[in-house]
Amino acid sequence: MTRGRESPKSSVKTSVKRGQSCCFLSETPGQKKRGSSPKRKKSLPARPLSHDIKIYGNLRKPKHRSRSPPFPSLSLSSTSEAGMFRKKHISHDIQEDGTIHQEAKINELRAAIGPLSGRSLQYCTDACLRRYLEARNWNVDKSKTMLEEMLNWRSTYKPEEIRWHEVAIEGETGKLYIANFHDREERTVIVMTPAKQNTSSHDNQIRFLVYIFENAILNMPEGQEQMVCLMDFTGWSLSNAVPIKTARETTKILQNHYPERLAAAFLYNPPRIFETFWKIVKYFIDPKTFEKVHFVYPKNAESIELMSKYFDVEKLPLEFGGKNKIQYNHEEFSKLMLKYDIRSASIWDLNEKTAPANHATNGHSTSEGAQEPSRIAAQAS
Repeated sequence: MTRGRESPKSSVKTSVKRGQSCCFLSETPGQKKRGSSPKRKKSLPARPLSHDIKIYGNLRKPKHRSRSPPFPSLSLSSTSEAGMFRKKHISHDIQEDGTIHQEAKINELRAAIGPLSGRSLQYCTDACLRRYLEARNWNVDKSKTMLEEMLNWRSTYKPEEIRWHEVAIEGETGKLYIANFHDREERTVIVMTPAKQNTSSHDNQIRFLVYIFENAILNMPEGQEQMVCLMDFTGWSLSNAVPIKTARETTKILQNHYPERLAAAFLYNPPRIFETFWKIVKYFIDPKTFEKVHFVYPKNAESIELMSKYFDVEKLPLEFGGKNKIQYNHEEFSKLMLKYDIRSASIWDLNEKTAPANHATNGHSTSEGAQEPSRIAAQAS
């Protein structure tokens, strides 16, 4: 044999024990390469068996026995269910924390406005305070200022005392009325047709507007707190448009005295010239209300889809792209308003004279009125 080669018989047989390092797999004593100088052996850190198996292919891999999972119940489906449970639990905790936070803010606002009496006490329910807090991003000081301004306005304007016979002339043309249909979420719908303006008195127009708002809110379906507004711009022009003063006062009343009552407003088929009018009016509208305003055009696919999302086309009147041929009937609407007047007088006067100071009744048991007084009189907040 030539020097430097090694016979197969002289191969070193090695065995590896678990936890033993493979650093001994080096040349055998006395075996050196030609021209090499002795080097100091470096000690390598011990590697686990699994690491050696990965590096050295000549070592036999241990046989892995199939074992059942240590926790058989934690399968893929069960772990995903557990994850969903945790998410629901966290979401529930967040909702609870949010509710507790809101209740604390409501109590703080109630303490800030101080003791109330009479109609003010009846009006300022927890639901009412919550709406004012939402309108001011849960800032108690700003909500307090807004609420006090509203109470001062109601004490002098007395909107709950307005009766139909005082404003009936304003409603003769159907320029503003409470519809006999609801949106898909069963919310009250108010219909406006600005082109049907029939009077010129600013004060009477505002008084009529307040009367409609009060009765629309007072007679909302159970569990509802918001309404939807539909505005038909057919025939509208600058000549029959309400003055800027009236438009500004309307916006102010809706935002400051009826906050969080508007769910959405749909301006149907406004002419191009309305853009000039809108550029002025929009500066009086706060950002929250502005986001609720939608311009709708009958030949626009997105507009049609939007209206279908909010309304049943079978109930929606023809002038708003629906299939309902119903028309405004002033005589029938007057009958309905007279009924509302009787109900309103019964609610406010009866509660003020005979009901407990912090309860409101509507012909049901006192316990029902105590559970949610905002359902009746104080719902008009």
